[in-house]
Amino acid sequence: MSQNAAVLPFGSPAAAEPSRRHRQASFVSHAKLIGLLTLFSRILGMARESIAANYFGAGAVWSAFTVAFTIPNLFRKLFGEGALSAAFIPLYAQAVKREEEDSGIRSEDPSSQAFAAASVNLLCSILIALTIVGEVILYALTFLYLRPDYLLAVKLTAIMLPYVLLVCGTAFLGAILQVHHRFAAITATSIVLNACLIVAIVAASRFFNLKTEAGQEAGVRWLSYATLIAGVIQILMLLPSLRAVGFRFQPILHFWTPAVRRMLTLTLPVALSAGVLQVSVVLDKGISFMLARSPGHDTFTLLGRTIALPMAEGAAARLNWSQFLYQFPLGVFAIALATAIFPKLSADALDADRTQFKRILRQGIEASLLIGLPASAGMILVRYPAVRLLFERGNFTYDDTVLVARSTAVYAGAIWAFSLQQILNRAYYSLHDTTTPLLLGLGNLAINTLIELPLLWYKPLAESGMAVGTLVAFSLQAVLMTWMLGRKVGGLGLRQSMPNLARMLLATAAMCAACYAVQWTSLYPKDLAHSPHKLIWLCQLTLLMLLGGGTYFATAAALGLPVLEHVRVRKP
Repeated sequence: MSQNAAVLPFGSPAAAEPSRRHRQASFVSHAKLIGLLTLFSRILGMARESIAANYFGAGAVWSAFTVAFTIPNLFRKLFGEGALSAAFIPLYAQAVKREEEDSGIRSEDPSSQAFAAASVNLLCSILIALTIVGEVILYALTFLYLRPDYLLAVKLTAIMLPYVLLVCGTAFLGAILQVHHRFAAITATSIVLNACLIVAIVAASRFFNLKTEAGQEAGVRWLSYATLIAGVIQILMLLPSLRAVGFRFQPILHFWTPAVRRMLTLTLPVALSAGVLQVSVVLDKGISFMLARSPGHDTFTLLGRTIALPMAEGAAARLNWSQFLYQFPLGVFAIALATAIFPKLSADALDADRTQFKRILRQGIEASLLIGLPASAGMILVRYPAVRLLFERGNFTYDDTVLVARSTAVYAGAIWAFSLQQILNRAYYSLHDTTTPLLLGLGNLAINTLIELPLLWYKPLAESGMAVGTLVAFSLQAVLMTWMLGRKVGGLGLRQSMPNLARMLLATAAMCAACYAVQWTSLYPKDLAHSPHKLIWLCQLTLLMLLGGGTYFATAAALGLPVLEHVRVRKP
C-alpha cells in the first residue's frame, strides 16, 4: 500500500487542500530519501575510516593521504557542488519552470537542455586545464627538498588529481538531476567511493605489511588508484537517469552561449565565496599537517628562531576523523535537506510575492534545527564510546582516542550552525545574492585563523585549537547570515518559530540530563582500565543513543512541537 509524506506548515490547519500539502511536503520527502541513502553512505564511510585507523593508525603516512585526498575534494566543493552548481541550479530550475508554465513542455525542451549541456562543457574545459597545470606544478615540487611525508603527499596528490574531473563532473551532472527531482542516483554515488576504498584498504592489508612505513606508503598508493576507479564508476551510474530527463552530451567546444555567460556573471562571486570556505578547509588541513611532528622533525625555523612544532605526529589524520564524526549527522540530514530544498527555493524566488519562499525557508530552518541542536549535544555526549568503538584498535592507540574525542567535542558544538548554514546559503543563491555569502566567508576565514593559530601552542588544546576556531567562526556566521537575510527579504517571520525553538532547546536539555544521569547508575557499562572491550563501548554508545534520542523526541512531543510533522508519514 502506497503512502505519501504529508507536511503541514507550522500553525496551519490540518484540513489544508491536498495539492498545497503535496507541494509543502515535496522537498521534505525528497530530503528523507536523500537522508536514507546518505545514511548508508556515511555508515560505509565510517567503516572505511574505522578500517583505515586499524591498519594505518594516526601516523605521517595516513596524514599525507588525508591531505592529498583533500585536493580533489576542494575542487568538488568549489566547482561541482560550489560555484558553477550554485549559479547553475537557480537558472536551470527557473528555465524549466518557465517552460512548464508557458508551453506545458517539460525540461526536455531544447533550450533548457542546451543550457545544461553547454554548462557541462564549460566545467570540463576548466577542469581539464586546471588538471594539466596542477600536474606540472606537482611534478616540479618533487625536485624540491621536502620532508618525506610532505613529498609523499605531493606524489599522492599527483595520482589523484585526475579525479577532480570525475568527481566534479559527477556533482554537476547530479545538479541537473536535482532540478528534475531525481536524487537517488547522485546520492548513491558516494556509496561507490566508500566501497572502492574499503576494498582497496583490505586488499592492501593482504599484500603489504602495513606495520611498516614502506608497506603503508605502498598501501596508500593503491587507495589513490582506487579513487580514480571509483570516479569512473560514479559517472557511469548517472547516465541512465540523465538520458531519462532528456540530457544529451554535446561537443565540448559548444559552451560559450548567452545563458552560460549569464551564469558566469553569477559564478565569480560564488566561486570567491566557495573558494574562501575551501581555502579555510585546506588551510586547516595544511596547518595541521605542516605543524605536526614527524620522525626526526620536532622543530622549525622562522626568522632565525627555532620553534617547537605544537602538534603530535598524525594531527591531520586525527582532525580528519573528528570531522568525520561531527559531519555524520550533518551529511545524513542537513545537507540532504538543503539539497532537496534548493530547487524549490530557486523556483519560488522568481515570484513577486515571496510569501511562499519565506514559508519554505522558515520550514527548512526549523527542520534543520530540529536535528542540528540535539546532534550537537548528542555528539559531545557519545564522543568517547563512539571514538573507541570505531577507531581504537591496531595502530590506533588510546592516546589517539583522547585527542580525537577532544576535537570531536569542540567541532560538535557547531553542528547546529553548519546545519543552518546549509539552508541559508541556498536561500541567498536562490535570490542571486552571491556577494553576502562571500563577505561573510571572508570574515569566517579571518576569525577562524586568528583564533586557532595562537591556541595551537596552548598545550591543553594543541590540535583541538583548530576546532575552537571553527566553532566560533561558523557559529557567528550562521547568526549573521540569518539576520542579514531577514533584512534583505523584509523579514523571515522567525517570531513564529521562537516557540518551536524554545521547545527544541528544552527537549535537548532534557536529553542531556537523562544521558548524564544514566552514566552514574548501574545500568551504564563501565570501562575496564584502558583495555579494548568493544562490547562495553558498543553497549555504552547504544544506551546513550537510544536514551538520548527517545528522551528528546518524547519531550518534544510532550511539549507539542509541531515540527515533528516532518518525520511522520501519513496517507493522503
